Order: sequence, then C-alpha cells, then structure tokens
Amino acid sequence: MSNELTKARAFVAAVTPNVKQRKLVPAVNSLYEGISILMRNPLMKAEREEFSRLIEGAVYQLSIDQELKKVYPLVISYEPGREKDLLNTLRDILNVLTSETTGKVKEIIADRDKRKQEILLKVQGMLDRGEASLAKSTADRLVADFASDISLRADIADRFLRAECYPEAFAYLEEALQQDPEAIYLYNRIGIVLRKMRDFLTAEKYYMRALEFTDQDEYLLFNIGRMYADWRRWSKVKEYAEKALAINEGFDEAKKMLAFAEKKIGAE
Repeated sequence: MSNELTKARAFVAAVTPNVKQRKLVPAVNSLYEGISILMRNPLMKAEREEFSRLIEGAVYQLSIDQELKKVYPLVISYEPGREKDLLNTLRDILNVLTSETTGKVKEIIADRDKRKQEILLKVQGMLDRGEASLAKSTADRLVADFASDISLRADIADRFLRAECYPEAFAYLEEALQQDPEAIYLYNRIGIVLRKMRDFLTAEKYYMRALEFTDQDEYLLFNIGRMYADWRRWSKVKEYAEKALAINEGFDEAKKMLAFAEKKIGAE
C-alpha cells in the first residue's frame, strides 16, 4: 500500500475514536480528508473493496451519533462508487458544525485567554515582590494548562529574566525550544540568559545551533558578539559585529561594538 493510501486509511480509521470522544468536527474532517486522498489515487479491486468497508463503517458511526443528528438531521448515506456525493455531504456537515460551534469556541478561547492573563499578572506580582519560588510554582501550573503554547513559555521566561531569575528563565525557554527547535528568537533569548549567567560555553553552543537555521539575522549576530564581548574574546566580537553590519550597515549598536572590539584588539 502506498504512503498516500496509508494516510487515507489512517484518516478513515480516526473517525470512530473521534466520534466516541465527542470530537465531531475532527471526525467528519478525517473522513473527508481520507476520501479526498482515495479519489486522487487509483485503487486495485481488493483495495477498493477494503476502503468501501472502512468508509461504510465510518459513515455508520456518524449517522447514529445523536449529537450530530441535532445539528444535521438529514440522512448520511454512502454507496461505493459515489464518493463524490459523500464528499459533498461531508462538506455540508462541516459547514453546519463550524457555524454551530464557532461562537462557543470563541467564548472558550476568550475565557482561556482571560484566565491566562490574570495568572500572568499574579506571577508578575510575585516576581516584583521577590517571591520567585511561589511565582515559579504558579507559572508551572499555568504552562501545564497551556502545554502547547510556546509563546506563553517565552513570555514567562522573559518575566523571570527581568527579575534576574536566570535558571528559571533558561528552563522555560529550553522547554519551548524542544517544542519548536527552529524558533530563532528562542535561541536568541537562551543565549542572553546564559550570557547573564556567564555560562559562555553553553551560550556559544546554542548560538551556533541557531546559525544552522539562519546566518542572515543581524540581531542574532549582534547578540553573539555581545556574548563574546562579555567573554572578552575580542576577535570574535569584531567578526560578528562585521557580519551584522554586512547585513545592516546602519546598525549603530553593531558599529559601536566593532569600534570597541578594534580598540581592545589594538591595546593587546
């Protein structure tokens, strides 16, 4: 079985567990995607018969679901060879489900965002009062509730960074980076935290990893130069200041860094 047909099988197979978990939109969308893939690929007789049985089972699960009947009372039927008709039906169901749930979803999202901001304010207040341990336990519960929110971890890390709680800031940024290894801004922030911790070797490793994704970000290059400046490796400071200026010749801070590095090199 080709990769495309394997994907189609997975989509159709996902319908029943999604229905049982009350995830109607994902259930209908899975069947829609699976059939769409099948219609783009030629099938052998045995494959066609197998997929017909799978689709019949998925359609049956949708057709007997009482919650779906409330918003889509029409009959959901399927005949082998008439997949296009089923796709049209599924598209109609998705439109109905989307219009039914959009308002509720927006309310849920708004409530979650409000709660997130309220807890962030509490964390900030704790940090302002020097209650770092309490702030961390509160922040940990928040990120557990929003496990996939990378920007939230970065936001919390920034708050701990400003409070000079560097190990905590590093931990949140590292968690975020594990979720999105190509996020250049996270490498930048981690490098800044490690520089302030004076862990230059580890900072250098993170910055070099960032350069694997891009070497055309002048602010990344400038921050690498800042790290080398604190490390007093002046030739490296000069190198990265020049690289930043090669991208943005009007970068005044990089000009100052270059001049400072050249002065230090000349005094050696």
